[in-house]
Amino acid sequence: MTDAQETAADSSLRTTGGAPPDDGGTSDTGAPIPLLEPREGIPPVIADADALDRAVAAFAAGSGPVAVDAERASGYRYGQRAYLVQLRREGAGTALIDPIACPDLSALGEALSGVEWVLHAATQDLPCLREIGMVPTTLFDTELAGRLAGFPRVGLGAMVENVLGFVLEKGHSAVDWSTRPLPEPWLRYAALDVELLVDLRDALEKELDRQGKLEWALQEFHAIASAPPPEPRKEPWRRTSGMHKVRRRRQLAVVRELWQLRDRIAQRRDVSPGKVLSDAAIVEAALALPPNVHALAALNGFGHRVGRRQLEQWQAAVDRARALPESGLPQPGQPVTGPPPPRAWADKDPAAAARLSAARAAVTALAERLNMPQENLVSPDTVRRLCWEPPKPADTDSVAAALAALGARPWQIDQVTPPLVKALTGGSTDA
Repeated sequence: MTDAQETAADSSLRTTGGAPPDDGGTSDTGAPIPLLEPREGIPPVIADADALDRAVAAFAAGSGPVAVDAERASGYRYGQRAYLVQLRREGAGTALIDPIACPDLSALGEALSGVEWVLHAATQDLPCLREIGMVPTTLFDTELAGRLAGFPRVGLGAMVENVLGFVLEKGHSAVDWSTRPLPEPWLRYAALDVELLVDLRDALEKELDRQGKLEWALQEFHAIASAPPPEPRKEPWRRTSGMHKVRRRRQLAVVRELWQLRDRIAQRRDVSPGKVLSDAAIVEAALALPPNVHALAALNGFGHRVGRRQLEQWQAAVDRARALPESGLPQPGQPVTGPPPPRAWADKDPAAAARLSAARAAVTALAERLNMPQENLVSPDTVRRLCWEPPKPADTDSVAAALAALGARPWQIDQVTPPLVKALTGGSTDA
């Protein structure tokens, strides 16, 4: 009996709308069943070495895939570290681990080496898991599986409801998970997030196999598991919201100085940078180039709630930007390593613009036939690069080789090469 079936058959489960059935996740009326309690109750939070050692032994002795999730404190704390890690495995039950009290989970990661990890939206959790020593060798991403299978809504709650017939509790995903102690309702929510993840994985595997897409999904999962950590962003200050309003180099320098100062303060305080100073305030100061603290205080975001000392440090950053020589000012745009923005193609290279239009139409048509998002069929950036500098001649072998060099997986190459060859050579875009 699967976890979902056991949960449905458990008479102690608190549900609404009648008793749970014995054979699945919907009631006699066909309505989804609210999943309100973990099967074994809320486990105690693991926050010391002895408890962690016991958990490592239990999960090493378990069987089958392991469901893994992590909660961060985005919008509250600096960075994207994990503040709670949840796991569930057959034979081990559910574990809730405090990675602040137990910051090194490498022993757990090693115990689960070679075990398939089941995550939802894996790329969101893998960076913070890697920081604490947990790196999967193989994984199954239920969100990505849902995309490839053509589900219109791929959030965990929607997937569990549509595939398994249970309704997960909502409302705690965006709370401050750095809170200690964590409230019981939050811990219940966290435990339920991994309660049915393996069941969801099994159901999606069957659906992908039915659609002939299982091998495609496995290639995608392998690519995620084997990908190296992303490189740090160059000039991250350029991602400040509202940057499109900032045109002059001196103004860009103000954004850079204020962003870097804000980042240092946020890191020192361990708070989200937006709680120190908003992006809107940074852009406002850049556009105004205030000459003194009095002028700065009159701007939105620097009002009466900002103390004199804080105003002076922000103004000092503006003054540093104002004093820079021309040679020290940032350039208006980031260095472009790939093709120019598509909106400029018609002027720069009309033939490339025509190729891109045809390629996009071909990819759209194929994605619709395969019932999956275009970006999962082939990366839009890959299509742009291929159309800007197509191989010569643009035949099946050369286009397939170009796609492989750009990181496309074998299944993607098989699917998109024929329509892309036609698009690049001016033929029909019918795949």
